[in-house]
Amino acid sequence: MNKHIELQDLGSKDYKDTWDYQESLFKSIVDTKVKNRREDANLDTSNYFLFVEHPHVYTLGKSGDISNLLINEEQLKAKGASFYKVNRGGDITYHGPGQIVGYPILDLENFFTDIHKYLRLLEEMIILTLAEYGLKAERSKGETGVWLDVGTPFARKICAMGVRASRWVTMHGFALNVNANLGYFDNMIPCGIRGKAVTSLNVELGKREVDETEVKEKLLNHFKELFEAEFHHSVQNVQ
Repeated sequence: MNKHIELQDLGSKDYKDTWDYQESLFKSIVDTKVKNRREDANLDTSNYFLFVEHPHVYTLGKSGDISNLLINEEQLKAKGASFYKVNRGGDITYHGPGQIVGYPILDLENFFTDIHKYLRLLEEMIILTLAEYGLKAERSKGETGVWLDVGTPFARKICAMGVRASRWVTMHGFALNVNANLGYFDNMIPCGIRGKAVTSLNVELGKREVDETEVKEKLLNHFKELFEAEFHHSVQNVQ
């Protein structure tokens, strides 16, 4: 079991380019697993964790409803945003500047074979990180992701999640609003859930801007503990 994870910070990168890159890493892990099974090769499978910030983009998951996007193609262009249908779970999601997006591409057989546990641990990483900023974040029953003031009229989502897994290999991940422009969320029904607000860490803290590098460090520290993993920072800012 290989619990070493290669960390890559891609900086600001186009959504489709990043998706293609994720697919290539995902395929390389699956290919190794197939080789191990067919040839009894006993090769270690790799694990990756990508940080990225995307230009404005809306993505719709496999089970999503296109009517949850409230603007047309022309309006998307006017806002400098793009749109993609993707192969993750969940409904519609927005990504953009000021948001920390994380894509763990893991062979879960190196950790545990439980997708439910995987999602809960990703949520726990966010909850523990936000607690360091004095925020009480929670899960909302039946709604993947992380929320504030659950069960009240002021419930608001701060982190969206959607993953894909095949042969116990994961891709896609989470999107944490840190310094996000919340106006872009008005163009959709977030995750297909009506009547729920969205927020960002800087808004909650009453700050113009939160240090995103610091947030990333906190996320990684909690991920490392929860997954009992080790990170290698050998590749940074891959273009």
